[in-house]
Order: sequence, then structure tokens, then C-alpha cells
Amino acid sequence: MKILLASRNAHKAEEFADLLPGFTFVLWPQHAPEIPEDGAFFQDNALQKATYAREWWQAHGTESVDAVLADDSGLCVDALFGGPGVLSARFARHLSYGEKNPLLLSMVEPGSPRTARFVCVLAFAPVTGTPFTVGGSVEGTLADAPRGTHGFGYDPIFMPAGHNLTFGELGSDVKHGLSHRGNAARALLARLSQA
Repeated sequence: MKILLASRNAHKAEEFADLLPGFTFVLWPQHAPEIPEDGAFFQDNALQKATYAREWWQAHGTESVDAVLADDSGLCVDALFGGPGVLSARFARHLSYGEKNPLLLSMVEPGSPRTARFVCVLAFAPVTGTPFTVGGSVEGTLADAPRGTHGFGYDPIFMPAGHNLTFGELGSDVKHGLSHRGNAARALLARLSQA
């Protein structure tokens, strides 16, 4: 199955290639417009991205695809009232993640709970048919400082429940078995197998 990934994020594309090995992915082209994501919830953004990308691709796409896959995900920190949450990608947008991660950790007051979760919602939009969403999450805690070079984004500051290593320290095989994106990908495969 050939899937248009409604993202230019090469790290996400690599993860999806690992998590959905039966799929071939086409990345959102550099010359294409920015995909809007101004919803209040992960599900809103994922559906908005998938339907926008499908419509644009049907008018401008350079190759045929079977469906569009869009991901909206983020880190929800309890001590930050669930933030950055749906705004995770836009939090301190002008900074690199090497700068964002210490900044986010500094916003958690000493003595506050360090519990957090990664959330992922995937929207799957067949070329003809009704889009649908599936989700996945993983509970964990924030590290005291960024650790590890694996993964991307907030991975170096998040320790999944039951582990004292961050996603930045855990290898991709372990991470994929635990992660929000891994759980959402497995939910997508289960849903597609029922079709």
C-alpha cells in the first residue's frame, strides 16, 4: 500500500517505515503548501492534516497513492496543565530541541509531579472513503536533564513507565514497543485488518 505522509518530518517517516513495514511512504513535497493544523485537540489536527493533504494531492500529486496518513502528537506534562500538548511542535518554535528540552524542564517547579505522557493520534484518509482516527499514548515521567541521542523531539527528556532510561537512551526496538506512535500504529494496523 502506498501512503502519502502528511509531513515533511524525516524522523517521523523513518519511524513509520519501521512501525508499518508493509507500507511505502511518499513524503509531503517541499514545494507543497504548509499543511494547516489549528485544531484544539490532537484528533482535530490529525483529521485536518489528512483531509487537506488528500485534497491537495488529488489536484497536484505527482504519483498515485492509496491513502493519506497524518500524525498529530505531543508531550503532555501534568505540572504544566497538560502542556505543551497539542502545541508541542509549536512550543518555543524558534529554538532547536536541544534548547527546547532544557527550557521545558525549567518550567516545571521544584517539587511538582514529573508525570507526563506522549499522545499520538493518526488520521487515515483513503483516496476514496471516509477518514478515521486511531490513537496511542505512553505514560512516564520527565528526566532531570536531557539524556541520550536516539529518537527526536522530546525523546531525551521522557522516561516511559517502568524504565529509568529516556526514549533518547533506549534503542528504537524498545521505544517502538512502548511509544505512543508505536501504539497508534498497531491500532491502525488492527483497524485496517478489519476492513
